[in-house]
Amino acid sequence: MTGRLRPLLLAGLFAAAPTAPVVHADDAPARVVSMNLCTDQLAMMLARPGQLVAVSDIAQDPVSSAMAEEAGAYPFHHNSAEEIYLLEPDLVLAGTYSPPETVALLRRLGIRVEAFPIGASFEDIRSAVRRMGDLLGTPDRAEVLITRMDAALEAPTPETRPRAAVYYSNGYTSGAGSLANAVIDAAGMDNIAVEDGRKGLSRLPLETLILSDPDLLITGQEYSSPARAQEILRHPALGAVTRARESVAGRLWVCATPRAAEAVTQLRQHLQP
Repeated sequence: MTGRLRPLLLAGLFAAAPTAPVVHADDAPARVVSMNLCTDQLAMMLARPGQLVAVSDIAQDPVSSAMAEEAGAYPFHHNSAEEIYLLEPDLVLAGTYSPPETVALLRRLGIRVEAFPIGASFEDIRSAVRRMGDLLGTPDRAEVLITRMDAALEAPTPETRPRAAVYYSNGYTSGAGSLANAVIDAAGMDNIAVEDGRKGLSRLPLETLILSDPDLLITGQEYSSPARAQEILRHPALGAVTRARESVAGRLWVCATPRAAEAVTQLRQHLQP
């Protein structure tokens, strides 16, 4: 798996789990370590000053992380149990797909680990934000984030919904049950991958894409260095059949966080008269 494709394969990584008990600020964990790209971002949004003591190294990757610049202010680790243990955390934030051996060892050492599973909707984002706020003792901040996100999502429903196609490197697309599809739907568009009966992340043959005749082709971000995986995005047939094309940075919807609303706003620009 290439490093550039990894964010897409992780799209929407984490969201709602069983509701966490509300933690009062005085009882909140003082030293929190995040070991997942998505919990990195939510923790940075919601933690009190000094509460988050380290994030994962991928949090500083501008291709993968929507908060790479903010992550530069935090120490980082490489997801090893040894590194995390030496940070003396009283809470570790993980994802469902965090290394299970690392999570198991940390718990065996008596460290509390809270894992966030995959999310694929804006309701999942709301639940995850509230859970993180409860864990960190900042529920009021969580509600502010949700209010801002919901305000960004508010818009009149168009009478006619354009048909959009998501097309990533190596010919991948996102279908039903993905955060990318939730973004497309919230933007007032229909996803051709859903029309084709596709779920999650899957490869979409170029011929199928062309025959679907979408109103808008949504691609991932372009990279400065040569990448064979992106050659399909430069195929002349794409330019011949699409009426419009938009590049949306995958980092905006790789994680189920309020930043996904920015992708919705970007796509809605194509609905303006």
